Amino acid sequence: MKPFLNDDFLLQTATARTLYHEHARQMPIIDYHNHLLPDQIAEDKQFDNLTQIWLYGDHYKWRAMRTNGIDERYITGDASDWEKFEKWAETVPNTLRNPLYHWTHLELQRYFGVTELLNKESARRIYDHCSALLRTPEYSVRNLLKKMNVQTLCTTDDPSDSLEHHRAIAADPFGVQVLPTFRPDKAMSPEDAAAYNAYLDKLGASAAVEILNYQDLQTALRVRHDYFAALGCRLSDHGLEQIYAADYSDADITRIFAKVRGGQALERAEVLQFKSAMLVFLAELDWEKGWTQQFHLGALRNNNARMLRQLGPDTGWDSIGDFQQAPALAKFLDRLDTQDKLAKTILYNLNPSDNELFATMIGNFQDGSVAGKMQFGSGWWFLDQKDGMERQINALSNMGLLSRFVGMLTDSRSFLSYPRHEYFRRILCNMLGNDVENGELPADLELLGQMVENICYGNANDYFGFSKVAETTSVAAEA
Repeated sequence: MKPFLNDDFLLQTATARTLYHEHARQMPIIDYHNHLLPDQIAEDKQFDNLTQIWLYGDHYKWRAMRTNGIDERYITGDASDWEKFEKWAETVPNTLRNPLYHWTHLELQRYFGVTELLNKESARRIYDHCSALLRTPEYSVRNLLKKMNVQTLCTTDDPSDSLEHHRAIAADPFGVQVLPTFRPDKAMSPEDAAAYNAYLDKLGASAAVEILNYQDLQTALRVRHDYFAALGCRLSDHGLEQIYAADYSDADITRIFAKVRGGQALERAEVLQFKSAMLVFLAELDWEKGWTQQFHLGALRNNNARMLRQLGPDTGWDSIGDFQQAPALAKFLDRLDTQDKLAKTILYNLNPSDNELFATMIGNFQDGSVAGKMQFGSGWWFLDQKDGMERQINALSNMGLLSRFVGMLTDSRSFLSYPRHEYFRRILCNMLGNDVENGELPADLELLGQMVENICYGNANDYFGFSKVAETTSVAAEA
């Protein structure tokens, strides 16, 4: 019997094995969307043990542990790092057929050379071995990134962020390009007037603009957008339930902003108008600079009110939503396209029932100016697993051009998540290999190999143009 996670893991045919081992495997990683902390990269952080780098902030694991009957004390509570790891190790055997089982053992193998299965009995050996390695210089976060052949990564940053850590990284290069991403969700979220006004004060201070009216807000965001660009930013990102495309006038938005800036609560219709106007304004900024705009759509967040009060957001209480996506998405994209101000765009959906919707929507706005200008993004969050990736790849293949796909990303907060790129690459090669074996694709390994290399690396490298920003970033860091 072959060992678990051997070299041919997920590769069911000879063609799949050739495509992966001779083409996909060697490609550098461009991780154009993640939630890694730039301060940890700037300081080249060393983690003291496996729990700190693996379990802190990982709500995928937290959800599994809760489902396994683990008390919250051992998840986000005051239990020791070893106690938390021990409870995770007890949970792992119960994650069979969940992607966590694959990810866990891929990460143990690729980073630490551990081939033993993680369970209650092996927990202490694995914890001690990995923790000892993490305390060596070779396992600092910068070296972990280089170990995984990461070429470029883009963090996720609020417009008010100083980006001081990005400046420090640019001034102290280590062979991996680290760039910010402009994530302005808080700037267009006026539902809570008090919280929104506190945020506007912070944003204004960062831009050296006193935000008194809507025009001031636009000025402040443009100042920060320019600042991000000077440090090499090439992407924006929005995490929304759905696109907002209500009708509005300039007078409407001026009035609505004055109302919320004065501390008054907005009506639901006013919130929708404001969000719609902000999306258009921000999209136009991206178009002006040639950035790529990303839209992560469809998450129903913070469903457990009790745990939201106790732990805050992003702690594992979110789910797939069933929002109506098509009409507003089409209206928003068409509004920009009509003005010839539609930037390169990546759409990610969280509900798999929307796969074909998104895959066909991008085709409505391809204009021949850029290969794959409009992208149906890779399986996201609950869908970044084998079935979700296969369904996304099939929908894109059937409705568009898989060959122009910009490929995988981690969307992760962990420096140990990079084997997810390998996971995606194996799945892609296996699907193509099966098609060849079934006679549905030609057995032209040169043609297919080039396609695989492009999806794993080449398309993203061309699409985002990261190589063009290296010199600009260096100059900005010295300014």
